[in-house]
Amino acid sequence: MYACSKNETELLPTQVDITFTVPANFPAPTYNFENNKLTNAGFALGRKLFYEARLSADKSISCGSCHQQFAAFANLDHKVSHGVNNCQGKRNSPPLFNLAWQKGYFWDGGVKNIETVPLNAIGDVCEMSTDIQSIITFLKNTPPYPNLFKQAFGATEINSQLVLKSFAQFTAVLVSGNAKYDQVSRKENGATFTPGEQAGYLLFKEKCSSCHKEPFFTDFSYRSNGLDLTSTDEGRAHITGVETDMGTFRVPTLRNIEYTGPYMHDGRFYSLDEVLEHYNSGVEPAENLDPLLKNGIALSATEQKQIKLFLITLTDHDFIKNTLYSEQ
Repeated sequence: MYACSKNETELLPTQVDITFTVPANFPAPTYNFENNKLTNAGFALGRKLFYEARLSADKSISCGSCHQQFAAFANLDHKVSHGVNNCQGKRNSPPLFNLAWQKGYFWDGGVKNIETVPLNAIGDVCEMSTDIQSIITFLKNTPPYPNLFKQAFGATEINSQLVLKSFAQFTAVLVSGNAKYDQVSRKENGATFTPGEQAGYLLFKEKCSSCHKEPFFTDFSYRSNGLDLTSTDEGRAHITGVETDMGTFRVPTLRNIEYTGPYMHDGRFYSLDEVLEHYNSGVEPAENLDPLLKNGIALSATEQKQIKLFLITLTDHDFIKNTLYSEQ
């Protein structure tokens, strides 16, 4: 879907051939690069910054520390994010892909623009614990960054706008849309579901698709799924100040879920079996519980197995192994 014919760090803006392509079964994205022209040099700079641990206060944490490619840019086996000085946050690191279609970011939707997303990690005391001005000073005085910014933007001055735009040129290109499910959906290469996967797909559409809508397998809404009778995390209410938003969180995508555990906003479930059993028997009658979960979601052992077979068809191995997204 994306191609660079040369080493991206060697390319000048006039030699660009990297492109952003919308999968055939996806709608138009929200972010479209109109005011942030996608170039090989800009993408390469954004990728380098994404993996640059020296941007953090103690030079130990990069964006890639909590968003690991082999986990679909989630944080494998960590319930919550780990930042500088091994400080532990309060929420699970969500996977990073298909961000160009989102209108809100983080578990609580506290940021609305993909270009400003990095500011949260930069300033959070339990993540990178620094500030954008300190990062700008570092970049101005650390080769090869001045030259890379000049290649990417034709600018001799490094400022916050260009730093954030370069991050977005990398993160917005993280598109995952070539799982087995997609190939079946697009009728590509004769791809078909096995009987177990097909049974799981039908069950999924019956019992899960109201919130996990295709093709993103989320409707991007914020809901209480009955994890606790009373949530200790404000969730969306921290942003809106609305009492009924207490303990509501963004419905997560199920794409690549085989590799994005632990699950839920606080990483409390380590397996899909635990997740499915929560909906089958563990939903708490919270005051603002989503009405769709009032009676839970009854799932027999066989049905849970079939749904898991389908969920594995959402794994995009090409995305997870694409060296274009790897640390160079």
